Amino acid sequence: MLNRLMKALSGKSQSRGIVYAVLSYLLWGILPLYWKALKQINADEILASRITWSFVFLLLIMIIIGGLKDLKQVISTPKTLIGVFLGSLLISANWFIYIWAVNCNHVIETSLGYYINPLFTVLLGVTVLHERIDRWQITSLGLALLGVLIITFQYGQIPWIALSLAISFGLYGLVKKLSNLSSIIGLTMETMMITPLALGYMVYKQVEGTSSLSALPLNIWILVVMTGVITATPLLLFAQAAKCVPLSTLGFIQYLSPSIGLLLGIFLFKESFTRVDLISFGLIWLALGTYSFSRKEFINSLHKKRLIRFS
Repeated sequence: MLNRLMKALSGKSQSRGIVYAVLSYLLWGILPLYWKALKQINADEILASRITWSFVFLLLIMIIIGGLKDLKQVISTPKTLIGVFLGSLLISANWFIYIWAVNCNHVIETSLGYYINPLFTVLLGVTVLHERIDRWQITSLGLALLGVLIITFQYGQIPWIALSLAISFGLYGLVKKLSNLSSIIGLTMETMMITPLALGYMVYKQVEGTSSLSALPLNIWILVVMTGVITATPLLLFAQAAKCVPLSTLGFIQYLSPSIGLLLGIFLFKESFTRVDLISFGLIWLALGTYSFSRKEFINSLHKKRLIRFS
């Protein structure tokens, strides 16, 4: 059964990979709505809960599809474990930096980080994987870089938090790209490696009497448990997209997530949006448009999937 599932999920077609990438970034884009519902819980315990329940969710999937034998086989391979361990460190660091930054009122810098991240991803694709980019991609990269520089200039200092977020997730994408593991097995192993620490931390907070998870209403506890599902699902889609799509292409699709966050911030959370912000984000959107509509393969793949129609 596992082989059939992997065959269905792991097709190498670029069009399928683009669909996976778009879905993953759509889910990440609306994720702030979920964390708003859990605002009464401390950020460190939200992180520990995400890790623990993600592992539980993924392990259940592995049991259902009969993939435990494959998991045991991978665990017995030392070289593979090194890559998995590196991936678990990178994604844990990314989550920790993000939650810490939000708690310390550095939301603007975290947003900047997820706009810088695609640029770093494209850079990794070109320098490490030797992926080729054409003049349209170079033009798009220049426009996006200009937009990010304007935001950075407006911020007024070196955005260390943003750079840390961009680098940690960019390197995580590279690790997933180089991995020979299926997305389900890779993510199960990553969460398995850090779950003991997360679970131990939650137990420590309970024993110490400082846990914000105590005495939560049932509806909030359900949301806490579901953090595993909402965390693992976009990561599964992203891991599969990284195997099907060039890293440089994946980098540009990644702008979808912070753009959704931008719309939520303006129209739902009523955050301020200055003229400088409009210029910066406008350049980034222009970069996306230039890149997307100049790529015949991208347009053709969407047309075949009937995601868009031409009159």
